[in-house]
Amino acid sequence: MMFTLKTITKLFFLSIVVTFIVSSCKVGPDFTKSDPPTAATFRYDSLKSDTVVNLRWWTLFNNAELDSLIATGLRENKDVLTAASRVEQARITVGFTRVDIYPGIGVTGSAALGNVLGNQPLSNDAGIYLGGLTLNWEIDFWGKFRRATEAARANFVASQYAQRTIQLDLIAAITQTYFQLLDYRLRLKITKNTLASRQKGLAIIAAKFDKGVVPRIDLNQAQIQLAIAKSSVPFYERQIATTQTALAILLGRNPYPINDTATLANQDFPAEIPPGIPSTLLARRPDIIAAENRYHAEIANVGVAEAQRLPAISLTGLIGGLATQQLSSAATGGLAWSASAGLLGPLIYWGKNKKRAEIQKQVALQSAYAYENTVIQAFKEVEDALIAISTYKKELAARKEQMEAALSARNLSLQRYDRGVTSYLEVLENDRSAFDAELQYAQVRQQLLSSYIFLYKALGGGWITPDEEQAANQAAPDEN
Repeated sequence: MMFTLKTITKLFFLSIVVTFIVSSCKVGPDFTKSDPPTAATFRYDSLKSDTVVNLRWWTLFNNAELDSLIATGLRENKDVLTAASRVEQARITVGFTRVDIYPGIGVTGSAALGNVLGNQPLSNDAGIYLGGLTLNWEIDFWGKFRRATEAARANFVASQYAQRTIQLDLIAAITQTYFQLLDYRLRLKITKNTLASRQKGLAIIAAKFDKGVVPRIDLNQAQIQLAIAKSSVPFYERQIATTQTALAILLGRNPYPINDTATLANQDFPAEIPPGIPSTLLARRPDIIAAENRYHAEIANVGVAEAQRLPAISLTGLIGGLATQQLSSAATGGLAWSASAGLLGPLIYWGKNKKRAEIQKQVALQSAYAYENTVIQAFKEVEDALIAISTYKKELAARKEQMEAALSARNLSLQRYDRGVTSYLEVLENDRSAFDAELQYAQVRQQLLSSYIFLYKALGGGWITPDEEQAANQAAPDEN
């Protein structure tokens, strides 16, 4: 029997028709999206209105140096680059998995020398040559390959949003670490100013002691306070150095000194941004969308496991040319062909295939719980950030009042001591209070800035890069 090109074409299109016929059959459950119940508003939302999240929120701090650091981190951080590679891997996996639904076509060939062909003797010795195409096709009757492709697509989407989660985490980490660096620099400045003040005070006390005006205990107490200030200087220098190192690592670089042009005292606070409606958080947070797609993938894998319990239908074939005598005359030989179909199904596996499907159902259930837990954690992070901003604002105002009063008390006590109205113990106490008040004010200011970072991160929105914002704006429909 001779196969013409027309016959081969018909067989090819027949295989496509069979594929479409069986495409409607897929075992296993279909994924259905179910949004967890949400409240109408966040508990600590004082604005009670929707939010605008499509912005690069860190630019609201009006700090060009911070903008540059974040751009470097997004470009060079190794975790971000690894996440990008995972996205590409997942994209390739989709194509790798999808092709299983189509027939596999290969080539085969052989050459032999002899005087027997198919157990029949030949009149003369001959070269026997065989070459052609092979076909192996497991028909996706139960939807095993389609479910696997569905899972691969869901994992691809999950990897994209996982990459975005890593990017948002990185931006928040860089911003927080940067503000922590500014905090330590301000505390070092406060410490050095206090050290200089105590050095002057000790010189005055030492002169009075030499004249017998003050007792030795005043001199010793002044020396103690000077030593405390001295020891604080290398402490904050160490904190600055280690924080710079941590920041450099976040940027994907070896440790290097970060510019010190900006100061915490001059750092702007961003404008208030309402968190919006809790239900919209489900569509904004990339970690929620990633968890949902991982759940989708595991549901699809249940279908793969169910299909493995059912018989597999396979087609195999060979189309080739057969010739004898000389290799150069192989094209003149007859067309050799064969075709066969096979049915392979599980018989006695002692429940192994059933247990595989049951295991996968538990994996899917775990993914559902993980998704729900991600949603709960997202709501918690927004609530925590809102209450942190509200309370740190109040605390910062109180710390400012404390600092101003403590500085005034320190100056008054020094004047009283110089006039002999009070003891040096009052001076020491007010000096310690002023020093602590300045440090605490700096720390709370940094904590309030960090709270804004946590809120923006918890809301999960915002463009990552200017290119992303431009592409989204171009894709948006014209409202005019």
